Amino acid sequence: MAIVDRILRPNMRDPIPPPSLLVQLSKPLAEKLSLSTLPYHVHEILLGFLGYHFILYVLSPVVSQLVCPGTYRGFNKRTRLNWDIHWVSMIQALFINTAALWVIFRDEERHAMDWRGRLWGYTPASGMVQGFAAGYFLWDLQISMQYLSIAGPSSLLHAIGALAVTCIGFKPFGNYYGLSFVLYELSTPFLNVHWFCDKFGMTGSKLQLYNGIALLLTFFGCRIVWGTYSSILIYSDIYKALTTPSDSPLRSFLGDEKCGGNGSSPDLRGSDCAYGDLPMWLVIVYLVGNTALSLLNFFWFSQMVKAVRKRFVPKDEQKVKKVQ
Repeated sequence: MAIVDRILRPNMRDPIPPPSLLVQLSKPLAEKLSLSTLPYHVHEILLGFLGYHFILYVLSPVVSQLVCPGTYRGFNKRTRLNWDIHWVSMIQALFINTAALWVIFRDEERHAMDWRGRLWGYTPASGMVQGFAAGYFLWDLQISMQYLSIAGPSSLLHAIGALAVTCIGFKPFGNYYGLSFVLYELSTPFLNVHWFCDKFGMTGSKLQLYNGIALLLTFFGCRIVWGTYSSILIYSDIYKALTTPSDSPLRSFLGDEKCGGNGSSPDLRGSDCAYGDLPMWLVIVYLVGNTALSLLNFFWFSQMVKAVRKRFVPKDEQKVKKVQ
């Protein structure tokens, strides 16, 4: 009971408290969508969404023209947009990784969670990370649709799946694993440096070689190994939830109360918020979205291996290996 009590009474606060007016305005929509914690993180979604647009259309163009005017002005319109998008990706990855690691190491309630807490538990600090992640994926969805010819269908699919899985977390559901999956972004800075090397005329340089090795290692470690491991764990917890009788003492105890809130963060106590039955539609949406993202990671890893190999393996050697 002590573990359950710590999960239901989170004390790791959101470092950016939500405006009470915004909480009240967003509650009706959140209730219709059954996203109980959404009102307490709408401000972070908006900050992320607008902030990434500011980086794309203002900060990156201004700084790039000051720091490397010859290179930036020499790009055509398509490459210049791609350059700015990569800087959004770089800043977002550095920020969200720092925030996620801070919560993972400092959130005692998260450490105490069993399988029930990993599925339905919630802390305001983890919701903060989830809010900024949702803001980025909402931005990514718009950009992927607006510039589909540049981003490609795989990026659009990734944006849809990531946003869907992240928004489900506001029920709350899977917040524990949400932070684990955010760590996918640990490989993103190396991916962006690899791209920038090409644009600075450093293709095949030692910097790109060392960065390419770091890119493959981090991508394989955080997305393939860690991502697959985390996916197996959440699939296992979902299986436990589906096979645990709904009339168990714990669920009966938790079902006596509903959600509350003090205007700054929700007090999650009821089956509608923290614990309860697991609808099959939720299982399907989450599993399909997470599995699609995992398959994309395997596909992207194969493409990265080809890209790095193309830059550092002589063409004659590549042709010989193809013939063999």
